[in-house]
Amino acid sequence: MKVWQKIRSLWIIGALFALVVSTVVSAAGTTNTLKIGFLTAEDELPLYVGVERGDFARGGVDLQLVTFVSAVERDTALRAGQVDGIVCDLIALGLFAKGRMDVKATSISLGATPGEGRFALLAGPNSGVEKISDLKGVPVGISNNSIIEFVNYQLLKAAGFADSEIKTVEIPKVPVRVELLLKGQIKAATLPDPFASLAEAQGAKLLASDTDSEINLSPIVYIFSSKTIKEKKAVLERFYQIYSDIVTEINANPEAYRSYMVEYCKVPKAIEEVYPVPTFSLPTLPTKAEWELVMDWMVAKGMLKTAFPYEQYFDASFVKQ
Repeated sequence: MKVWQKIRSLWIIGALFALVVSTVVSAAGTTNTLKIGFLTAEDELPLYVGVERGDFARGGVDLQLVTFVSAVERDTALRAGQVDGIVCDLIALGLFAKGRMDVKATSISLGATPGEGRFALLAGPNSGVEKISDLKGVPVGISNNSIIEFVNYQLLKAAGFADSEIKTVEIPKVPVRVELLLKGQIKAATLPDPFASLAEAQGAKLLASDTDSEINLSPIVYIFSSKTIKEKKAVLERFYQIYSDIVTEINANPEAYRSYMVEYCKVPKAIEEVYPVPTFSLPTLPTKAEWELVMDWMVAKGMLKTAFPYEQYFDASFVKQ
């Protein structure tokens, strides 16, 4: 009997020890792991550099990059808690606000200045369109209810178009939009880089871009759930410290990172040797004016019933003041 009691006691002690070890490992993983989801683009170049070189790992951040083929899948993953945060535009953030998602933008990934992350309005090579005013009443290829439509609208309004003169045709997939533009099946399209640069290289005519705008039209942001911001504050602080160091390095010598860009950012092969390696601003937030411009457009479009306050959806905790 005593032998069985001793065996039972040892079993209980062993089980408790295993539980403690499991809890510690689980807690460590939860604390140090940061899963960020995005659509593969140049915005994430610093993240790929940091993961491949081991910068984040050495800094105590288990950064896991999760790519999605569509914004719907990306956004669904955040809602389901499958990722801690995502990279998206302010239109997407506005839709999260509409759905009462408890999320906040913590910094811009690309687009702190108009020169970062270009969106361009282009005419097809044989479209007969020579200047932006030629597009009055002419359908422009876009994706509806997106940052593309927003930028397209702002560029045309800045050129003096009345709302009634702005016409669009929905072509959601960017590569298809490029193909139709170059084949002359649409006269004009609004495209993000690097696809805009690809279309230019193949004969499309640049009519306008958001790099000429007085206000940033297309900042791309990191957003995280408020739960992640609260529970992983320390790992987010380390993430941003490491991120800032990598951005500083890239900006000092962009060409040194071309191989990373070509491998991970899916720059079209036809322009991968000439497309400029992007530079990035240190962590900062979009301005209140930039947010309010997006809110006004979304309300006017009927995408939102009312605008959401800037203070509710932006967290400056990780931005150096």
